[in-house]
Amino acid sequence: MIFEAFLNNIDLFKKAELGGLESQFRLAPKMRLQYNAEKIAASSPKKAAVLALFYPNEHNETCFLLTQRASYKGTHSAQISFPGGKIEGSDINLQATAIRETFEEVGVTANQIKIIREITDVYIPPSNFLATPFLAYSETKPTFKINHEVDHTFDVKLSDLLDDNNITSINITTSYAKNIDVPCFKLNDYIVWGATAMMLNEIKELLKIVS
Repeated sequence: MIFEAFLNNIDLFKKAELGGLESQFRLAPKMRLQYNAEKIAASSPKKAAVLALFYPNEHNETCFLLTQRASYKGTHSAQISFPGGKIEGSDINLQATAIRETFEEVGVTANQIKIIREITDVYIPPSNFLATPFLAYSETKPTFKINHEVDHTFDVKLSDLLDDNNITSINITTSYAKNIDVPCFKLNDYIVWGATAMMLNEIKELLKIVS
């Protein structure tokens, strides 16, 4: 999709009905399906926010940003994700959290970011976070400046996200489960699974209404 087409449909993206949990659960590991709203609330999850940022590449194709987290001794080491993190006392709301974290992690300033809408929260059991994703765009491709939390960034073409052939499954071992089959996206030869894949599937189904 050329970027002008993406921009021309922003009002439609804002008004369209979200797929919600039904959409997200199509790319959810089986253990995520055990959590309903009541069980999530009982876990008293910490609040966080992430940003799905779209922009044009050098060929004027619509792309979005993903990061590979730095390696560390923790639950989400080296995983593929959107920029984002937990809410802090200085944040007036979760949208502010997403924008602040994006600046801290990849150097995109607030004045470059235009929020389209909030999408459905995703519960992340291993770290007990409830993450609120925000769909946003920048009119030009930002210059990314990563901090210590990020190993590197990469662009993914929206056309690749919309291509059903890029959905597959893998068998993985995590810090909390062994030899489990999980649905995932394969994007730019990266495997994207878990919470990020769940968010991406809701975004995919929202944006696919104009493809």
